[in-house]
Amino acid sequence: MTSAPAIGFEYRPSRLLRAALLLIAGAALLATLLCMIPWWSKLLLAAIVLLSAALVLRRLASGPVAAAGWSADQAWTLRLHDHEDVPATLSSFRVLGETILLRLRTNAHGTQMLLIATDNSDADTRRRLRMRLATIQAADALPRL
Repeated sequence: MTSAPAIGFEYRPSRLLRAALLLIAGAALLATLLCMIPWWSKLLLAAIVLLSAALVLRRLASGPVAAAGWSADQAWTLRLHDHEDVPATLSSFRVLGETILLRLRTNAHGTQMLLIATDNSDADTRRRLRMRLATIQAADALPRL
């Protein structure tokens, strides 16, 4: 049996995740404004919601990973925005329909979470990732998220 070919893909944060975050923050703001608490409490809670959403959006946008690769010998490599290639190990993963969540650990940059969704990757890359992850899952080699 021949080994599986390498999988490489460019990575950018999911726009759907950012939209969902904004939708949830908007719902939290609306709930805060409609609840029966004093106006100063509403103002404080609204500021907390806005600050939290801004911090998460900033963290999503400033992720260091520009691309990822998974070689045929199960070795992961992350290409960072500063063009540095960093070896990584797959800590865990979760496949939810078309969406794949990878947790990759590097020595220099800690744990990196990659959300591979329909808006930031092509269908063939996701299919190939799901198939290779299924072989790992069948062998029970890694814990799931």
